[in-house]
Amino acid sequence: MSENFFADYKNYIVIPLEEKKTGKKAFDPADYATFYILTLSLYDSLLTNWKDASKYEIEVEKSIKKVLEDFNRSQNGIYHLQLLELDDTQSYFVLALSCKDKIEKDEANDYIAYIIEKLLSNRFYIGQHWYRVTGERGRIERKLFCFSFKEYTMSDKRVTSSTDGC
Repeated sequence: MSENFFADYKNYIVIPLEEKKTGKKAFDPADYATFYILTLSLYDSLLTNWKDASKYEIEVEKSIKKVLEDFNRSQNGIYHLQLLELDDTQSYFVLALSCKDKIEKDEANDYIAYIIEKLLSNRFYIGQHWYRVTGERGRIERKLFCFSFKEYTMSDKRVTSSTDGC
């Protein structure tokens, strides 16, 4: 084969879509149909509060922000998560979940369980090493979070329907 065989390779360069994006789109509630307030705590936790996480070499706030940024980027506007509350003296944190499609009340638990257990947990468990802060039962079951949620309705600013998922 000749060394000049790929001499015109520049004509074939296609930049991947992820690389073309020049900044992230700002969150706009009008782009979403359903909103939930999620409260997450560690399943079989070794921590009594988030301050204790430093013993396990985990920076909780930085870790959560990294995971949420990656999650939001990968979901392309289907779901959006935002950190609302994180207190070092507590053992839970609060997220806002926005969903592109309207979710029926009887399907909400399954949707949210799927988002937390399949789309979100592994990013924390492996990506941010949160397996270090779960007990033996949590590691065996490979379950990271217990969660509860309430639907947030923007029209009248009140919260409806509550469910637990632990």
